[in-house]
Amino acid sequence: MITVKIYTTATCPWCHKTKEWMKEKKIKYTEYDVAKDEKARKKMIEISGQMGVPVLEIGKEVIVGYDPKAIEKALKKK
Repeated sequence: MITVKIYTTATCPWCHKTKEWMKEKKIKYTEYDVAKDEKARKKMIEISGQMGVPVLEIGKEVIVGYDPKAIEKALKKK
């Protein structure tokens, strides 16, 4: 089973768009609000090298921003 993590903030429209898209596709994920969770924020910066959201971690793959094609591609690899 592949693990999908999404790092978000409550005010990010692209985060909401990404989560809605994943819900439509029935993709299960764990969400981390980096505005409230300092540990998650540090992890997100460590894996992505930047502070923009959303950041998705799909297995060992890291995707920055709303990118359905990249998400599907990463999920198919697993």
